[in-house]
Amino acid sequence: MPNSTSFYCDNSKGEIVMSVEEYEALRLIDYKFLTQEEASVEMQVARTTLQRIYDSARKKVAKALVESLVLRINGGSYELCKYRNNECRCGRCCLKKDKI
Repeated sequence: MPNSTSFYCDNSKGEIVMSVEEYEALRLIDYKFLTQEEASVEMQVARTTLQRIYDSARKKVAKALVESLVLRINGGSYELCKYRNNECRCGRCCLKKDKI
């Protein structure tokens, strides 16, 4: 989950909502510098699905910046792992916890 879920500007003219999946796609590709193939494996989606999510996220960020909109991260269809005591609770992702 992102540390902050809303990004404001002083003269906001509305808001745009980005899903958690869109945020994660941006984080993995633009912040962690993963390839789309690596990011799709990390997110457990097809590369074509990741491309669609990533394109949508970039358009929303650009629109928020250019049009002075509040950018809110909310919603989507995702599952957070309940990693505890070196044991993965979701059975899929936590073996790579140090990469996330």
